[in-house]
Amino acid sequence: MGERIIIIGAGQAGLQIAESLRAEKFEGEILLLGEERVAPYQRPPLSKAWLAGETATDKLTLRGPEFFVTKAIDLRLGAHVTEVNLAAREITLADGETLDWTGLAFATGASARRPNLEGADLPGVCVLRGLKDAREISARLAAAKRIVVVGGGFIGLEVAAAARKKGVEALVLEAQDRLMARAVTPKISDFFADLHRARGVDIHFGAQVAALEGSDAVSAVALADGGGFDADLVVFGIGASANDAIAARAGLACDRGVIVDSCARTSAPNVVAAGDCTVFHANGAAIRLESVQNAVEQGKAAASALLGREKPFVATPWFWSDQYDVKLQMAVSGAGVDLQVARPSGENAFSLFNYRGEKLISVESVNRPGEHLLARKLLDAGLSPAPDAAADPTHDLKSLLR
Repeated sequence: MGERIIIIGAGQAGLQIAESLRAEKFEGEILLLGEERVAPYQRPPLSKAWLAGETATDKLTLRGPEFFVTKAIDLRLGAHVTEVNLAAREITLADGETLDWTGLAFATGASARRPNLEGADLPGVCVLRGLKDAREISARLAAAKRIVVVGGGFIGLEVAAAARKKGVEALVLEAQDRLMARAVTPKISDFFADLHRARGVDIHFGAQVAALEGSDAVSAVALADGGGFDADLVVFGIGASANDAIAARAGLACDRGVIVDSCARTSAPNVVAAGDCTVFHANGAAIRLESVQNAVEQGKAAASALLGREKPFVATPWFWSDQYDVKLQMAVSGAGVDLQVARPSGENAFSLFNYRGEKLISVESVNRPGEHLLARKLLDAGLSPAPDAAADPTHDLKSLLR
C-alpha cells in the first residue's frame, strides 16, 4: 500500500488537515471521513445568522464539490468509524469495511451536553451543535410563542437573540449569578444582561432545572425551588464534551479529550488530533479550546506533524459571539485579572483591557473589531500598553508594534 492518511471527522479541523496536507505537497491518498451526510460546513452561524434567518444554508458550505476533485481528497459522507487498531494501522467502518493507513488524524469534534433529567427526551427539548439540531430548532421556533433557554453562555444567548429577532418570547435560565461567567469578566456579563433585557428577554440567575414536563411534547420547565415556566421549546446550552471515545478505546491518552502537544501529536506515532476533540495540558490543567481558530491552527499543525515537520500552534486564542447587532470579540492569553481598564469609543462600543500585575492578559471588545485585531497582535508579541494609555482612546496603541 502507498501512503494513505485517513482523517476521522470532516468538520473545520478535518478539512483543514486535508487542505494543509496538499498545501505541504503530500502526494499520497487522503481519505476524509464525515459522519454527517452533508459536506463540511461552518458551525458558528448556526446559532447566529442562520437561526435568525439572515443567511442561507448553502452559504454555510466550506468547500464545493470541485475542491475535493481538484485536490484529490476522497470525501466520504455518512461514514461511521467503529474501531481503530493502532498496532495494525487499521480502522473499521460501520459497514464492516477495513481501511489501512500510514497516518491517522482524529478530528471528531464534540457533542452538546444533554441534560440527565426527567422529560429530557420529550419532543421540543433540543441542543444545538450541528445542522440537524439547528433545523429542528428553527422549525419549532416558527411555531413557538415562548422559548426557554437553559444556560446563559454563548450558544444560549445567541439562540435567545435569534428568537427575539423572530418575535418569539424568550426566557434564559442560568445556574450561576451572571451570564457567560466562564468566558468573560463581570462588566461584559452585565452589559449583555442589560442588552438582552432591553430586547425583552427574561433572565433568571441561580436557576436549577429539575425536570421537563409535557405529554406529546415539552410544555413546561420545572425548577428545583418549586417554580416553573411554560415553554413551547426548550434549548439547552450547557456546554459540550469531546468526542474521544473511539480514540480512548484505541489506546490513545485522553483526559476529557484526546491529549495533544503543541504540534497536535497524540501519544501514538503517526497519529494526530485537532479541533474540539483535543485537550492540551498547561500549568497543571487540561485545557480545551472550542473555536474555529483552534480547529484551523491545530489542523495546520497536525498536517505538518504527519509529514514529520514541526509547526506548533502558539497564537493567542480568540473567540467571538454575535448577539443582535452587537459583536463581542475576545483575545485571551491568561487568567487572573486584577486590573481592568475601559477604552471607550461611543455608545455600545468599547474594549476592556485586562491585566495581571503589569502584564496584559486579555482584551474584550464590543463592536470594536479593529481594537480586537490590535489586541491579538499585542498579546502575540507579549506587549503590554500602560493601563493609562489603554484607557485613553486618543493614544495610538499601534505604536507599540513599530
